[in-house]
Amino acid sequence: MSVVQSIWPYVAALLPTIGLAYLFWVIMKHILEGDRRERAAQREWERSLDAQKAATGESGSEQESDDSPQQ
Repeated sequence: MSVVQSIWPYVAALLPTIGLAYLFWVIMKHILEGDRRERAAQREWERSLDAQKAATGESGSEQESDDSPQQ
């Protein structure tokens, strides 16, 4: 029996596991990178909103809320 014939069953058993592990790694990498970009975009949007409020002279807190009962 040659070396290739004796090793091939082990390689064939491990290849699907290695392939799925690689696929999982790629998917998680893209999810985490997307989350990082989304958080950066949210921060930038909030900064621009704060800059707009500062430029117009609005305060950051509102005195009346929409949940208060109207009379």
